[in-house]
Amino acid sequence: MTTVIVHATLTLDGFLADPEGGVDWMFGRPSAPEDDVVIQGLMNRIGAVVGGANKTRTIEDGELPYGGMLKVPVYLMTHSAHEPIERDGTTYSFVVDDIAEAVRLASDAAGERWVSLLGGSISRQCLRLGLVDELHLHVAPVLLGEGISLFAGLGQRIELERIETTGFASEAHLRYRVIRPR
Repeated sequence: MTTVIVHATLTLDGFLADPEGGVDWMFGRPSAPEDDVVIQGLMNRIGAVVGGANKTRTIEDGELPYGGMLKVPVYLMTHSAHEPIERDGTTYSFVVDDIAEAVRLASDAAGERWVSLLGGSISRQCLRLGLVDELHLHVAPVLLGEGISLFAGLGQRIELERIETTGFASEAHLRYRVIRPR
């Protein structure tokens, strides 16, 4: 069965990016081999990705999920139909205004592997709909003070169970299971 995960690197104050969408704070930090093992292990289990399309429904170099390293199906949310795009061995399919359908399609494509949700809006929508199984968060030791938040505007309480916590040179790696109401 597929596991749907929110996967994000964020600052200690909960931001995915600075106010303009920049993520330069993610790079150039000290790293340890153990950090790389955590990230690589997670990436090896991802079988599909759900994210948001840009306004022009193109696939630009700086917008490739995971920098284009993962060759898995990508489902992008959009408000108008567009034919799939094939780029460097990855198929980008566009799903119009139905996040549950995007997650279903990604789950079918992923099989036993994980579906990774990218971005604050996508993650919050899926959390509100009860589509998320786990959160995989990598917290960098930096405070931005303002920026694009992962959880701001969620609008509801969601209980979590800690599965795993590790920390090495560059980040604290946190893994939580979403507790479903009975």
